Amino acid sequence: MNTFDDSDAFEAATTPLSQRAMAARPTPYLDGLNPAQREAVETLDGPVLMLAGAGTGKTKALTTRIAHLLNTGTARPNEILAVTFTNKAAREMKSRVSALMGQAVEGMPWLGTFHSVCVKLLRRHAELVGLKSNFTILDTDDQIRLLKQLIQAANIDDKRWPARMLAGIIDSWKNRAWTPDSVPAAEAGAYDHKGVDLYAAYQERLKTLNAVDFGDLLLHVVTIFQQNADVLDQYRRWFRYILVDEYQDTNVAQYLWLRLLAGGHRNICCVGDDDQSIYGWRGAEVGNILRFEKDFEGAKVVRLEQNYRSTAHILAAASGVIKGNQGRLGKTLWTEAEGGEKLRLIGHWDGEEEARWIGEELEALGQGTRGMNPIGLDHCAILVRASHQMRAFEDRFLTIGLPYRVIGGPRFYERMEIRDTMAYFRVAVSPDDDLAFERIVNTPKRGLGDKAIQKMQVAARANGVSLFEGARLVLAAGGVSGRAKSALDELLAGFGRWHGGALDPQANHIELAEQILEESGYTTHWQNDKTPEAPGRLENLKELVKALESFENLQGFLEHVALIMDNEQDDGGAKVSIMTLHAAKGLEFPAVFLPGWEDGLFPSQRSMDESGLKGLEEERRLAYVGITRAEQLCTISFAANRRIFGQWQSALPSRFVDELPEDHVDVLTPPGLYGGGFGAVAMQSNLETAAAEANVYNSPGWRRLQSRNQAGAQARSMAQPKETRNMVIDAEAVSSYALGDRVFHTKFGYGAVTGVEGDKLEIAFEKAGVKKVVDKFIVPAASADDVPF
Repeated sequence: MNTFDDSDAFEAATTPLSQRAMAARPTPYLDGLNPAQREAVETLDGPVLMLAGAGTGKTKALTTRIAHLLNTGTARPNEILAVTFTNKAAREMKSRVSALMGQAVEGMPWLGTFHSVCVKLLRRHAELVGLKSNFTILDTDDQIRLLKQLIQAANIDDKRWPARMLAGIIDSWKNRAWTPDSVPAAEAGAYDHKGVDLYAAYQERLKTLNAVDFGDLLLHVVTIFQQNADVLDQYRRWFRYILVDEYQDTNVAQYLWLRLLAGGHRNICCVGDDDQSIYGWRGAEVGNILRFEKDFEGAKVVRLEQNYRSTAHILAAASGVIKGNQGRLGKTLWTEAEGGEKLRLIGHWDGEEEARWIGEELEALGQGTRGMNPIGLDHCAILVRASHQMRAFEDRFLTIGLPYRVIGGPRFYERMEIRDTMAYFRVAVSPDDDLAFERIVNTPKRGLGDKAIQKMQVAARANGVSLFEGARLVLAAGGVSGRAKSALDELLAGFGRWHGGALDPQANHIELAEQILEESGYTTHWQNDKTPEAPGRLENLKELVKALESFENLQGFLEHVALIMDNEQDDGGAKVSIMTLHAAKGLEFPAVFLPGWEDGLFPSQRSMDESGLKGLEEERRLAYVGITRAEQLCTISFAANRRIFGQWQSALPSRFVDELPEDHVDVLTPPGLYGGGFGAVAMQSNLETAAAEANVYNSPGWRRLQSRNQAGAQARSMAQPKETRNMVIDAEAVSSYALGDRVFHTKFGYGAVTGVEGDKLEIAFEKAGVKKVVDKFIVPAASADDVPF
C-alpha cells in the first residue's frame, strides 16, 4: 500500500534534492544497535542526554551518531563539534567513525579534547583577552617558577606558603571559571588571605609574557564568549551539532563553555554516567550531568542499560552498592548473558594473608584448577584504593615468581620516594656506596649545587676515598660555606649515628629507619610539599617502614630488595595488572580482585573528612566502577587487622560490603574469623565477643576501635540533613586556633597548625603528615588526656 500523502509531497518539494539523496543512502551501521542505542543515534535535533551505564556500548552509540549525522547529510564535517578528555579517546572516535563510514573522514577540525579545541579558538581571538595569537603555553615547571617570583616579590615565606600550593588554588579557581575579579568573598582567606591578589598579579604577568597556562585555555574562551556576543553567535552558527564524551567528568568552566555554545540551536548530545563520576578531586562536578534536564528544557534522556561486559551477578552487586547514593539519575544495568559466578567476598586476618591468598587464587585461575576455564594472568587485575596497598602484593608476587605489571605508575620499589629512602638506608649500612650518597646528598635541597658536588668528587678521586669521605675533606678545607656547610655537616654527622645503629645487632632497625627519615628531613620535605602526589608518597614511606618488620636488620632488607628487583626485565609474557581504582576506569578484565575494603581505607577517611556526604558518594561511585570492571569473576576482600601509621589496628569491613545484595554474593570468609556473617554492622557484635574472649577490652587498640565505631555511626548516617550540614566547611568562620598552636586529633595524633582558612585547619601531624581538618574535630594538645581512646 502506498502511504505517500500530500505532506510528503510538500516536504519533498521543499527539501533540496541533494539532501534527499543523502538521506536515502543506506544505513547498515544502525543494524547492530539495540533499541536504546538506536534511539540515541537517531534523535538528532534538540538536547539529548545519553545516560550510559558501564559496559553498555556508549562509545559505539556516540560514534554511530556522528556517522549518522554525516551519512544523512544532516551536518557537514566542519559543523560538528565533538569533544573528549584525552587525545587517545579523540583518535579512537575518529577511527571508529571512519570505519562506520567505510572511508577516512576528513575535514573534522573540531573533533578533539577540550583543551585542543580551545587552543584553536583562542589563537583566533587572542587579542580579545589581551594576548597575541602566538602566545605560549606554560608547563607546570614554568608556572611554579613564575609563581615563586611573585611570592618572593610579595615578601611571603615560600616555605610556609609554597608556590605549588598557590598553583593548586589558582587552578581550582580557573576550573570554576573564576577570574581574579570574580573570586567570591568566601575564598578571600585562601593562601593566608593573599591568594586573590597573587592570582591577579599572576594573570597580569602572563599577559606581559604573552603566555597562558592550561586553565587559561578554557577560562579565556569562556570570557571571550561572555563578553563578545558576535563571536559567540558566529560559533553557534558554525557548530550546528555538539557531542560530548564523559560529560560526568566536566568541571564548571567546561560546563559553561558548552552551555554558551549550545544556547542557540540546543543540538547538544552529552554522553556520560553519573555513577562513574570519580574525579571530584580534579575539579569534576557530577552536578553538571544531574541537572542536564533543567539546563536544557525538553531534553531527551536515553538510558543505555543493556550491559555487554559483565555477568548478571556482578551487575546486581554493583547496582546494590550504587543505589545507596542520593545524587544520581538512576538506572538498572541488565544483560542477556546467562550463568556466571556470584561475586565472592572473603575476610582475612591481615593484609599479608590477603596478598598470599590472592596470589594463590591467581595461580589457580591460570592453571584452571578452580573448576572454570583457565584465565591467563593478562586477563586478571588487582584494583586498590590507595597506591601504598600495592607493596604487599608486589612483595608476595616477587617472592613466588608471579609476573605482574603496575599500570599508571612505577612499581613500588621503583618510585622516586622509595628509591631515595633506600639510598639513605644503603649509605647508613655502607658509607662507601657512592651512587646512593650522590643521589641523596642534596635530597631534600641542602643548598649544595653542582659545583659543590663536583668538588666532593674531585677530592674523593684525588685521595682514593669514597664520595662520603670526599665530602668530609671538602668540609675540612672550607670548600662549602653558609647554609650548605651547616646542612652538609649535619648530614654527615647523622650518617655517623645511623651507621652505628645499622651495625648494632641489638638496635631496633625499624626505629632506626624512622629516625633516618625524620632526622634527614626527608619526611618533612614531603609533609611540606603541596602537590596532590605528596600524601601518597608519605603513605608509601610508611608502607616501606612496615616492610622492614619481616627482616632482622636493614642490611637483610636491602639484600632482599636487590634480589627481587633483579627480575626487572620485561620478557613480554603474561602478567597480572595492578592499578588504582581511578586508573582502572574505562578498562575491563575477565577476573578482578578488589582488596582492602575496610572503613577508613575504602571509603577513604580523608575523602569523607574533607568532603562529607559528597566525598562518601564519590567513594561509593568508585566502588561501583571497581565492580563493573569485572567480566566473569569479581572478588572483594578485607582484613581484620591493618598496620596504620606504624600501629596495628583492628579494621571494620567497609560499609559498602553491607550494601552488597546477599543473593548475588558467595561468602568465603572462614568461620570463626568474625564469628560468622559479614559487613561492618554485622561484624560489630562478633568483634565484641571475640575481644571479650581474648580479654583485650582494656587494650589501647580496642579502645581506639570502640571510639572509631562511635564516630563511624555518625558518618554512616550522613544522609540526614543535620549531619550533612555539620560537615560543611565555613570559610568565613573564625577559628579559635592560630598558626603554631599544638593540637591533638584522635586518629592522627599530635601536630601543629600550619594554616588556617575559616574553620578548616592545615595541620602538620607528627606521625600522619599534613592533613586538612575542620577545627571542631581537634582539641588543644594540653586537653588530649581528656579524649577517649
